[in-house]
Amino acid sequence: MTTSTWTVRLLRYRNEYLASLSATLCIFMVVCTNAWSSPALPKLLTEPNPPVSITANAGSWIVSIQAIGGIFGMIVAGLTVDRLGRKWPFIASAVPVIAGWIMIALARTSVFLYIARFLFGVSYGIAYGIVPIYIGEITSDGVRGAAASLITVMAKLGILFEYSVGPYVSFEALAWLSMLGPALFLCTFVWMPESPHYLLGKGCTDQARESLRWFRRNSAVEEELSCTRKSIERTVSERGSMRELFQPAYRNNLIIVLILAVGVQMSGMQAILSYAQTIFSQISSDLTDAEMSIVLGAVQMVTVLLPVFLVDRVGRRPLLLWSGAGSFLGLLLGAVYFTLDAADVDVARFGWVSFVGLLLFVVSYAFGLATIPFAILSEIFPKNIRAYANALFGILSGAVIFGVVKLFQVALDNVGAYLPFWVFTVSTGLTFLFVFLYIPETKGRSLDEVQEIIAGWRKERNSKVV
Repeated sequence: MTTSTWTVRLLRYRNEYLASLSATLCIFMVVCTNAWSSPALPKLLTEPNPPVSITANAGSWIVSIQAIGGIFGMIVAGLTVDRLGRKWPFIASAVPVIAGWIMIALARTSVFLYIARFLFGVSYGIAYGIVPIYIGEITSDGVRGAAASLITVMAKLGILFEYSVGPYVSFEALAWLSMLGPALFLCTFVWMPESPHYLLGKGCTDQARESLRWFRRNSAVEEELSCTRKSIERTVSERGSMRELFQPAYRNNLIIVLILAVGVQMSGMQAILSYAQTIFSQISSDLTDAEMSIVLGAVQMVTVLLPVFLVDRVGRRPLLLWSGAGSFLGLLLGAVYFTLDAADVDVARFGWVSFVGLLLFVVSYAFGLATIPFAILSEIFPKNIRAYANALFGILSGAVIFGVVKLFQVALDNVGAYLPFWVFTVSTGLTFLFVFLYIPETKGRSLDEVQEIIAGWRKERNSKVV
């Protein structure tokens, strides 16, 4: 696709992209809270006279407790998104973040850090519970995948911001500077329309029409409005519930949710990002641990832009498979390096190999595993249970993240870095296998077509094999 074609496409769908960009600023906001621990913990553990004195064990709780808050946030999102809409619960998610940064900036005891991190988790869960739904409902079929990929673009931008600023400012200044996230989100998203799907579901046809006209930049939206209304009537005829997710009709959908929630998080990305400077301090390199973290963040930021342009051209499935294979290889290099180091083998001159391996991992992860799941989750469930599906995904992800992040520090202190890296390597290999076996291609399909593909995919695949 030529540059001029991309320009025409961008102009045609600019309101959809603008709303998606504004919505994903919330992701930037909450991911800043997640990445904060990488530059902040070394300040508390190693620098003289820190504002808050903590132990390594307390630091692991400070990092991991955000995942618990994320589970509560996902539950809140599931309970409010179909009652109060997508927009206002979304905007309200900025309040805990603002409160948390103020508490961290003023903290003189670790209790405030625990509370702030839990509040961050609540906002994190709400944001990731609503953003895929909102973007899936406001975008056209041809740009939905690219728009959903902005979720991870903004996430990597948040990581890069914290990694680049954190090592060079004080503990308190980092908290105040991180207020940039909620400020940008609130100043832009408050002007965006509510989802036309939600408005139609509540019987607000005129408001839904105006919303859809703004998103499509076209007054002739009656046909799409009619199709959307029929789709809603089909799915809302039976009230959605969490129990409905576990009906046989959604067996394949749940398999995909399990693969994406458990498999993707067991790759260890959250632990590596949360403890980036700590990990890099164990690698022999001419770069400092802070400089390696900045390189890591910058590489992620550049690489994650590629799926935005490829996801609606190449497809979801090929990107996931290439991403899984590259992530496996990168983690394997890191696992071998840390294993040899623990065995007292002189690996000082090979530190660059493990660093390259970690870079390969984050590049490959950003290429698919970090982005494609949100595009898929915004497509594979009907509207009446989509919020519950996203809540289930968030709860599973939060539980896995908590276990991975908390146990990572324990393994690091008591065994060595090689143990968690081997666990991450094997898990990523299994995720690649499950993606190959269970996740179909949904590129360029309408939401109804995607759900039909998922419902009959296993049978169709088996019949082809026969």
